[in-house]
Amino acid sequence: MADEGGGGGAGAGFHIATSLAEVASSLGTSEQALRLILSIFMGYPFALFQRYFLFQKDLYLIHLYNTLTGLSVAYFNFGPQFCHSLICVLIQFLILRLMGRTVTAVCTSFCFQMLYLMAGYFFTATESYDIKWTMPHCVLTLKLIGLVIDYYDGRKEVQALTPEQRQFAVRGVPTLLEVTGFVYFYGAFMVGPQFSMTQYHKLTRGELTDVPGQRPNSFVPALKRLGLGVFFMVVYTLVAPYIPEEYLVSDDYLEQPFWFRCVYILIWGKTMLYKYVTCWLVTEGVCIITGLGYNGKDEKGRPKWDACANMKVWLFETTPYFTGTIASFNTNTNAWVARYIYKRLKFLGNKLLSQALSLLFLALWHGLHCGYLVCFQMEFLIVIVERQLIDLVHDSPPLAAMASTTILRPFFYVIQQAVHWMFMGYSLVPFCLFSLEKWLKVYKSIYFLGHVVFFTLLFAMPYMRKVLVPRKEKLKKAE
Repeated sequence: MADEGGGGGAGAGFHIATSLAEVASSLGTSEQALRLILSIFMGYPFALFQRYFLFQKDLYLIHLYNTLTGLSVAYFNFGPQFCHSLICVLIQFLILRLMGRTVTAVCTSFCFQMLYLMAGYFFTATESYDIKWTMPHCVLTLKLIGLVIDYYDGRKEVQALTPEQRQFAVRGVPTLLEVTGFVYFYGAFMVGPQFSMTQYHKLTRGELTDVPGQRPNSFVPALKRLGLGVFFMVVYTLVAPYIPEEYLVSDDYLEQPFWFRCVYILIWGKTMLYKYVTCWLVTEGVCIITGLGYNGKDEKGRPKWDACANMKVWLFETTPYFTGTIASFNTNTNAWVARYIYKRLKFLGNKLLSQALSLLFLALWHGLHCGYLVCFQMEFLIVIVERQLIDLVHDSPPLAAMASTTILRPFFYVIQQAVHWMFMGYSLVPFCLFSLEKWLKVYKSIYFLGHVVFFTLLFAMPYMRKVLVPRKEKLKKAE
């Protein structure tokens, strides 16, 4: 058991693993999940030590500290399997040094890191979601690919780069210790967030602070994110046992009325996301304490601490739109894909194709189960339909007048929220049910009808516009 849990010596490791297993069992969770939670909370004492003893100290000490603490977290969770991340980091460093700032380096790095991740998914695949070394490795893969692209941008003249590329371009040549410190930074190694090498350099130099030359005043913002994270953890812990995803594939669920199946998916989908929200908020607090979350000051001169925010909690809880949830959830990863995939596909000359390829990349990055492809295909379809419906309401005077009626707004908001979260849960079903047999069972009960609805709306939209949108509005839209 010690070997499987990544414990230390034969005797001590066995007792630690046994006690963790017992604690996890009493909490109704797995030992791997408990190790993950402990790991992200361990970031707080690590961050406090760095804040008080390493602020503006020798850079090599900070890099070494981040490397050793991150490797300790990796070994605590995965034992000897932490070597997978180390292999990829060393190969990446060799690519940077031997191939330099070239397109060849970018292509080689992208292919190697993605193929290594895909191989990891293939050889560790099971019929359920397990916390294993591939979980932090997908975060690491994006970091390393982003690093080589930023390193490549560093060869170009400033005028040849976009403002965003200028912000992240790596001008110097990073050392091995810099790369390992960047990758294994304890506050983001397990579940993110994503940040660039240039941000990491500013952190190690003590530049990410609202008071130049002094430690950042970041305790209160960090505690707020920690408090929110604990709140969502409690909600998930209390509610999740009553809405298990296994019920979605039970015979009892299939026999329930259609309205009940829709409501169940609505509640299940929203609650299921809270476990991700918890992890991201807690780790964001760690990043804020160190200063990595510092994002300059707003127009009123107040410091912003959202540079490592992976969640826009208020938007997430209040938006009535599917696109609003996407814009508020896992925002750092979405920004990474936009910066390094979507915008780099500009040469295709087709935004829709670039968006589709970006979502395909996200699906493959998540894993090899067909459910990931179906989930992001559904996201693509729902976003298209939602945008067209929003445009239709704006362009149609009768629908616009109805939507702007004050007395009807609360009613429309509630309906939008219900429909939006039902379809959010609907799109997450294949994401969570890895077994093709289970997914087909759910497809038969509710998924098939959902596909019919969306494709009907998609193909009916031109005819609806002909009926509901006056000719002058169509001409104005065309202009």
